[in-house]
Amino acid sequence: MVSLANIDDVVNKIRLKIRRLDDNIRTVVRGQTNVGQDGRQALEEAQNAIQQLFGKIKDIKDKAEKSEQMVKEITRDIKQLDHAKRHLTTSITTLNHLHMLAGGVDSLEAMTRKRQYGEVANLLQGVVNVLEHFHKYMGIPQIRQLSERVKAAQSELGTQILADFEEAFPSQGSRSGGPSNVLRDACLVANVLDPRIRQEIIKKFIRQHLSEYLVLFQENQDVAWLDKIDRRYAWLKRQLVDYEEKYGHMFPEEWCMTERIAVEFCHITRVELAKVMRTRAKEIEVKLLLFAIQRTTNFEGLLAKRFTGCTLTDKKADSPLQSTNPFLEDEAADDPGSEKEEDLDRPRKPKAPDNPFHGIVSKCFEPHLYVYIESQDRNLGELIDRFVADLRAQGPPKAGPEEGGQCCPCMVQCSQLSTGEPMIALSTIFQKYLREYAWKILSGNLPKTSSSSGGLTISSLLKEKEGSEAAKFTVDELCLICSILSTAEYCLATTQQLEEKLKEKVDKVLVERINLTGEMDTFSTVISNSIQLLVQDLDAACDPALTAMSKMPWQSVEHVGDQSPYVTSVIMHIKQNVPIIRDNLASTRKYFTQFCIKFTNSFIPKFINHLFRCKPISMVGAEQCCVRWTRLGGLRGHEPHT
Repeated sequence: MVSLANIDDVVNKIRLKIRRLDDNIRTVVRGQTNVGQDGRQALEEAQNAIQQLFGKIKDIKDKAEKSEQMVKEITRDIKQLDHAKRHLTTSITTLNHLHMLAGGVDSLEAMTRKRQYGEVANLLQGVVNVLEHFHKYMGIPQIRQLSERVKAAQSELGTQILADFEEAFPSQGSRSGGPSNVLRDACLVANVLDPRIRQEIIKKFIRQHLSEYLVLFQENQDVAWLDKIDRRYAWLKRQLVDYEEKYGHMFPEEWCMTERIAVEFCHITRVELAKVMRTRAKEIEVKLLLFAIQRTTNFEGLLAKRFTGCTLTDKKADSPLQSTNPFLEDEAADDPGSEKEEDLDRPRKPKAPDNPFHGIVSKCFEPHLYVYIESQDRNLGELIDRFVADLRAQGPPKAGPEEGGQCCPCMVQCSQLSTGEPMIALSTIFQKYLREYAWKILSGNLPKTSSSSGGLTISSLLKEKEGSEAAKFTVDELCLICSILSTAEYCLATTQQLEEKLKEKVDKVLVERINLTGEMDTFSTVISNSIQLLVQDLDAACDPALTAMSKMPWQSVEHVGDQSPYVTSVIMHIKQNVPIIRDNLASTRKYFTQFCIKFTNSFIPKFINHLFRCKPISMVGAEQCCVRWTRLGGLRGHEPHT
């Protein structure tokens, strides 16, 4: 039973707690009311602060504007002084330039009259530079007058210098004793004058320097003909040596006078040689033409080694010009025998950099290359005839033909002069005689049976030998077929390399016109026909034995033996032919392999066909046939080692 004696105390405590909670609630409510009032007060304070800050910024801006105005007023006078100083400096500089220009023009006119070219060269350049500052003042009469005086002085200098050179190096008559310091200084002045003055000086000097050449090698002179073409180039070498000794220091180095003389000589020589050859075209022989071409291309190569080609209109200098005489060095390179020609089977190399002087003289020979092409046509025709005669007298060729070796130097010689249409004409000649070699020398000498007529083709010959009664080839005939096959293989490889070389040498626009595919197919046909002859010869030799096998009475065989005449006959023919063919095709193993494969593909179906004809046949006969034909397994030693 619970006691209620202290219930009043408990009630009092609860009431006390309730009062405390009420006090806490009132405090919290009152606190929330004060927070709202504090926020409104803080907002008002912030707005007041912003207004004060805005006022301060406005005051600062007003003060800044006042300060800027004060600075402008202070610096206004300073800017005026700066402009005055700059204008004064410009005026002083212009007056100095004007004084220099006026004095320079006076001095220039005086020095021009006295021919003091050494002083004029430096002074004229300075006057021209100063005059450039007055281009915007040409409207002033005094400035325009000074400019006209400078132009007049330049014109007078040009006329005067040309007259001095004409006097020193007259177009007609003998030359003066040598160069002078006056002319050397005149060249320096010409560098400052109109470029046409310099070009005229160069033209006059070179024309006078080469006038003797035109007289010595006139068209009607004996020395002008091709057989004495070396004298032309030797004359130039002597003249360049003479130029270096007498005039090397008279002309500025950048004028490249040595090269200009050589280039003009080449142009004149090309024109003169063309005239002579047109006049005496009937006298041009192949050896003479090749001699002239060889000497000319050697000369062009020498020019390329010594000069940069900077004076040619379509070339730029790649290296600094050498002022030393280029023709005093050893000229052993002129010997045509020292030049090496590329072999057809040598790997292709990148083309050497273009020779800027290539064709500068030798172009004149191109219209007469028909003489060379016709000569090569005759030479190759004679070569074919000689091959035919040698085959009749000496038998089959033991190595590759000489025609491939004959084509290479022809191509190299032709490409040294022209890589255009003459190369196409030469390739046509090569095609003609490669085909003729294939049919007349190779196919035409494949052996024929005794019953074959002289006009049989390869196809008729192959058909003729299909019969079992066809005569078997002799050992010499087998060797001949193998030799022709090897030669055709060599010709095939050589023709392919020849086509690549022709395409490498000819102009790019003509590459598509070089095509020796037909000739390569012709040699491939000769190879195929030769292999087929060897296969059909051995196949025909085995036919009688297979026929005998199919006619045997296999049903009456009572004993199994290991000897049979028809098996022995087949083995004998294989052992006779295959070693001979293998030895003669040692250098072309792939074609011996083809022969073996083709013979196998021909013999096995024929053997199976005859085997099915052996009817009727007993079990003993079948066993006898199996035992006897297993002897063919011993022929593996004759298979190609591939």
